[in-house]
Amino acid sequence: MINFYKKSSLLFSLLSLILSHLTIAQGIRGTVTDDTGEPLGYASVFIRNLGDGVPTNQQGDYEYKLQAGFYDVVVQYLGYTSKVQTVEVKNEWVKLDFKLEQQTYALQEVTINSKAEDPALTVMRKAISKAKYHRLQVDEYSMTVYLKGTGQLTNAPFFMKKELEKEGLKLNEAYTTESVSEITFKQPNTVEEKVISIRTNGDNNQTSPAPYIVTSFYEEKINEAISPLAPSAFAYYKFRFEGSFVENGYIINKIRVTPRSRGERVFEGHIFIIEDHWAIHSLDLKTSMLGFDIGARQLYTEVATHVWMPTTHTYTFGGKFFGFAGEYKYLASARDHQVKINKDLVFETKILDEKVQEIPESAKNLDKNVSAMEQMAQKDQLSRKDFRKLINEYEKEALKEREDAEVVSNRTYKIDSLAKKRDLSYWDSIRPLKLTEAELKGYQRDDSLAVVEAAKASENDSIAKKSKRKFNPLDILTGGDYNFGKGRSAGIKNNPSSVSFNTVEGYRAVLSGYYRVQKSEKMADSVTNFTRSWSVEPEFRYGFSSKQFYNMIDIKRSVNKGRPGYTLGLKGGSYIFQYNADNPINELVNSLYSFLLRQNYMKLYEQDFASLYFAHRVSDVFTYRSSITYANRRSLSNTSDFSLYNRGSRTYTDNIPENIEAHSNNFDNNQSLIWKGNLSWRPGVKYYVRNGRKTPLFDSAPLINLSYTKGINHSQSFNHADFDLVEAGIEHFFNFGVSGKLDYNIRAGAFINNNRVYFQDFVHFGGNRTIFANMGVASNYRFLDYYQYSTSSEYVSGIIHYQFRKFLLTQLPMLRFTGLRENIFFNYLKTANSPHYWEVGYSLDNLFRIFRVEMGAGFENNNFNRGGVRLGIASFIRIN
Repeated sequence: MINFYKKSSLLFSLLSLILSHLTIAQGIRGTVTDDTGEPLGYASVFIRNLGDGVPTNQQGDYEYKLQAGFYDVVVQYLGYTSKVQTVEVKNEWVKLDFKLEQQTYALQEVTINSKAEDPALTVMRKAISKAKYHRLQVDEYSMTVYLKGTGQLTNAPFFMKKELEKEGLKLNEAYTTESVSEITFKQPNTVEEKVISIRTNGDNNQTSPAPYIVTSFYEEKINEAISPLAPSAFAYYKFRFEGSFVENGYIINKIRVTPRSRGERVFEGHIFIIEDHWAIHSLDLKTSMLGFDIGARQLYTEVATHVWMPTTHTYTFGGKFFGFAGEYKYLASARDHQVKINKDLVFETKILDEKVQEIPESAKNLDKNVSAMEQMAQKDQLSRKDFRKLINEYEKEALKEREDAEVVSNRTYKIDSLAKKRDLSYWDSIRPLKLTEAELKGYQRDDSLAVVEAAKASENDSIAKKSKRKFNPLDILTGGDYNFGKGRSAGIKNNPSSVSFNTVEGYRAVLSGYYRVQKSEKMADSVTNFTRSWSVEPEFRYGFSSKQFYNMIDIKRSVNKGRPGYTLGLKGGSYIFQYNADNPINELVNSLYSFLLRQNYMKLYEQDFASLYFAHRVSDVFTYRSSITYANRRSLSNTSDFSLYNRGSRTYTDNIPENIEAHSNNFDNNQSLIWKGNLSWRPGVKYYVRNGRKTPLFDSAPLINLSYTKGINHSQSFNHADFDLVEAGIEHFFNFGVSGKLDYNIRAGAFINNNRVYFQDFVHFGGNRTIFANMGVASNYRFLDYYQYSTSSEYVSGIIHYQFRKFLLTQLPMLRFTGLRENIFFNYLKTANSPHYWEVGYSLDNLFRIFRVEMGAGFENNNFNRGGVRLGIASFIRIN
């Protein structure tokens, strides 16, 4: 009997499972085409009864599973008249094809008092004035988002094609990524995303549309491109009215958006605005970034009364880079919207355009003593300027009430444990649009290799490989890390200039490494790490011409509770250093100039020293550092005259730098005791939060540095330093519109006591005498001698760099679209004993997206000093 019940229960469960699938094994499917029969890819198929829908795929096909019943099906596509059809679904699939006709636009739908201007201008003025209202009117929402990205590599350099095929990457074959996520948004900037399922093959090549999907076109910028609804939009765009049509009882205005100056980070195309509500109905825009073309299309749906949100996003990316070419298409379909309206903004105020409409007295006279929210709610109509002013005030008032006003982005990202384990039947059931034949073939190809690739990944797991790594003699040149478990590790540091040449040491070799013991654990908030470590870092150096061996060791203790923390260290030994502790010339560059041009710009001295230092990051706003060093410092002479350059009478210079202030006694051997204190301050720094971890956006605040250095008079002898140096500096940047950027770095200082200052303690400036530009456009001078104006007196230094969107060559749109930028720079230096030194120059930036070429000249007072060309890395690339 028991077995009978068990078998009956099992049979009943199976029948229930089968019946549950059969009950939803019906719905609607079909194709959406235009009136010529061409498929309309990514059209919106919306089920009005359910408030939900799906997009068509690239071939215009769609499929939606439905329970039995009657449904109103609305089909929309940009530029075409929408259609509504009622359908009855029974116990089988209903084939429902749609043929859309091109939209017919009426040119007289918008009535404007003035006949002197295009109606688009008042439409956009009102839409811009209400953009922030639409951004703030939804206090919270949640939705389910299906994202599919399909890309293909369409071309590659001929010498790379076979290598790519070996890696399994073929030209003109589809590589697809799919994911389903639950997304929740809360004002002003909190986004929670939970990935329910994900399926991927190939690589999206960093072309993710995420910055566009999670950012509203009601914002001022969308991934650094100026929105047509930004407050400054009229400075960047021209608008033209191209007609209107009626849909669901609303008048929709079609506005042509044209950049005043075509190029990167501005949009071009069409935006559709809903009359009276001045909300976005849909948009079809394109822009470019770093030479890549980007297309964005959005269809909006009224998810609540007078609340429109995008339900279908379509994005395209395409371009060429060093012989590689590719194109990528993304579709994001949002559904299951749950919306919570901001109760403060439930009113509907009529917007008046004061440029073409009379403003009644009742709409004037704003009261500063009454809150912005109350005034907006009390007035039935307002001028667009007053409405914008009140919305801005309302946002400021809300910001003051926030405890975390410095947080500009708060994101939580989680992946379900089963997200990558879903089978094909799951994807077939949840996918809102059919895969194309190319995408199906791509999945079949990659699924057949999945098991093999997974095995490879398991066998060559990078973490396991590092932990089991054994010493290889080549690690001495390339570096290597070795883990021993329980937080213990050791390694050889990677140093590209481990072998180089200079005239003091001849050929020289450097070997440095570390041994570390680290313990890390989660704190009570389960996010912050409490990390403690001890490390020992030895370094060895040998000069083959000088036959001199150097070594030093750094022992330090670090404790960090999240980002705040401190480091206490002791460093010492006998070693060799550049006179400028910032190492203005790279070892390899110096070697190259010595070998090929017989020029030795690097100047070195040696010292036996011991240094005790302490650094405390109190917060991301304040950090202070202190150190005290005792050093026995000695000047050095050249020991090698080797060079491949043997023409003319050019000889190497002495290892003593030329300087307008220094005397021979400034280079005497000395035993000095030096104390230095430094305070770094970033007032107003902003943060972004990801998964509870708070990270500073250092670019959001200027960096102010204050420092005091003292040479301590510690004995009666005359071979030790005795001075007091005070310095201050500020560095930051300002953005001006699209791609206009001003970087600046200003410093000033003075020796308030310079009884005895050795050249190592002079203030040195970042010079450059080579053809290679330094990283950082506002970090160094371009043509200044490394040590000519080093000083033991007072000084002021300024480095200013400005990047244009459009200047000389970039007046041509074809060059702007390649990502080319033009820059100018002006640098200035004055010490108590130097002439007014200044530099001026021009540069082409982002050449081929990675290079920078600078041209300029340096002057002493009004006399030309030197100039030339500098080659460097594009300014947007940051390398520490």
